[in-house]
Amino acid sequence: MAVVRKNILSDNTVRDKFTQGVMLLKREQTQFTTQGLHISGPNQQLSTYDLFVVWHNRAMMTLTPATNNPLQRNSAHRGPIFAPWHRVMLMLMEQNLQRVLSDPAFGLPYWDWAADGALSPDQQAEAPLWNANCLGGSGAPIVTGPFAFNASDPNSFRVRVAGTSTGSMRSINRGLQRGLGADIDTLPRNSEVTDALAQNQYDAPGWDVQTQGFRNRLEGWLNASNPNEPGLHNRVHVFIGGDMSPGTSPNDPVFYLNHCNVDRNWEAWLQKHGRTYVPDSTAGAALAGQRIDDPIVSPLGSGASPRQVLDVGSVYTYDVLPA
Repeated sequence: MAVVRKNILSDNTVRDKFTQGVMLLKREQTQFTTQGLHISGPNQQLSTYDLFVVWHNRAMMTLTPATNNPLQRNSAHRGPIFAPWHRVMLMLMEQNLQRVLSDPAFGLPYWDWAADGALSPDQQAEAPLWNANCLGGSGAPIVTGPFAFNASDPNSFRVRVAGTSTGSMRSINRGLQRGLGADIDTLPRNSEVTDALAQNQYDAPGWDVQTQGFRNRLEGWLNASNPNEPGLHNRVHVFIGGDMSPGTSPNDPVFYLNHCNVDRNWEAWLQKHGRTYVPDSTAGAALAGQRIDDPIVSPLGSGASPRQVLDVGSVYTYDVLPA
């Protein structure tokens, strides 16, 4: 039976289970160590949660194609694969949360950031999501909420993997960092979501940050409100800042709430325009990793191709979709 993904601000039970599950995955040691994962520092074991951080960062560093790629299209971003790649990641996180919570009915929650985008700039950084009973607020490190850092408590939430300027990773041990509204003071607005959902094509030849279509609107390289600023998904990362800025952005649990809402918008587009995806399997080798039947490889469980995740109604649904 399909689980239902709900707005984290509308269901306190889902909110509390999400934070509980994240902490359980953070404390769960895996069979994997940093050895072989291109992380400098002590050869410590990683948690299950940290493996998602490593996977995301490595995907960002895997260019498609590997050479002659000035716009940096990679195996998870800046191209058509953006929506299905993150859908696979969310499904695997959801499965792991269900496992550690012993709750197969748990659905990964989303944060409707466009609803907060209707608030004033000052209100957006103080919205309910950032309350101490939800995700906590700003800081370096943050000291409120379930992911607050406490130097004397080894069980408090700690960032253990960080990206470097060269795209590699290193072992660290510090608290989570956020700078809400510091780099850009407003979130996306509902009008920008409406503009994205009105796009008739998913993506177009060029398949990068400059092409027209829904994917580029959703990812945020094309902003309907201001072409000189990031939109939708990208804008959310910039608004939060701190650990949401680099390729290791899944360090911040809000990453999953952001991307669950991204996926919710994609699902709305699929229902409105048809369950289609381009490029198809006839595209050339230069688009390997972006085509409809190319596998999304995961170190955390079974991957899938874009075709296989175009219809996930038997796995999960959303309580409400944007119009």
